[in-house]
Amino acid sequence: MGKASSNGDAPDDAVTKINRKIPNGIYNAELFRLQTELVKLQEWVKATGARVVVIFEGRDAAGKGGTIKRITEYLSPRVARIAALPAPTERERGQWYYQRYIEHLPARGEIVLFDRSWYNRAGVELVMGFCTPQEHTRFLRQTPIFEQMLIDDGIIVRKYWFSVSDDEQLRRFKSRRNDPLRRWKLSPMDLESVYRWEEYSRAKDQMMVHTDTPASPWFVVESDSKKHARLNMIAHLLGSIDYEEVEHPKVDLPKRPLLGNYHRPPRELSTYVDDYVSTLLGDPENGG
Repeated sequence: MGKASSNGDAPDDAVTKINRKIPNGIYNAELFRLQTELVKLQEWVKATGARVVVIFEGRDAAGKGGTIKRITEYLSPRVARIAALPAPTERERGQWYYQRYIEHLPARGEIVLFDRSWYNRAGVELVMGFCTPQEHTRFLRQTPIFEQMLIDDGIIVRKYWFSVSDDEQLRRFKSRRNDPLRRWKLSPMDLESVYRWEEYSRAKDQMMVHTDTPASPWFVVESDSKKHARLNMIAHLLGSIDYEEVEHPKVDLPKRPLLGNYHRPPRELSTYVDDYVSTLLGDPENGG
């Protein structure tokens, strides 16, 4: 995974790479190409009944949500689902820890993207004191066994850790604070992560030692550049699954049928939304 740098999770040799920004034209073209491949993957999953789990973990503001958004942009929500679970309820706290995640696992022909997962226990729960040391130790022991059970049952599991430097994370937090469209993303828990950076680093290192296994390895995504992270992660995911393009039967659109004696009801019988767009275009007679 490389030697950790002094300013965060990212390896020292990542700095030069990150400074080489991809031009927007190349980024957009390659993203679209990868998204086209994701659609092929989706169709293969449907046709073969494969089950795919993709886990997204990492620091707050590391770019997980934006990557998930690009992955699912052209996919069917009936096939590719996002599992972003809220804090556990009182009843869920009394369950076996993995129980509430199990019900979100994919059935045949489904892909599930976990926007954070059972690894909450290895990070925020440990650092913020939401679990006991004994519960954390049990988690580190049981998780490789749990994931091996999923793999033995035929589920394809991929785990990605989005690595961001502390300087870049703080810059993104400040950007969110000043953006009315993204301010909701900034929570007191996020701000707490700034002050507990070193604790989160130790928790992540401990998690990796116990759960980065040959059968279910972690893949680290350098994410100081969001665009680079998206392309790198999606390309890796596609390259790690041996999928094939599925042929679809050709669909011929029917000719428009001849109209009979049907007459549309008068317009005034229906309630239409106001023509808001016309207020933006202005008055055409006045050159609006």
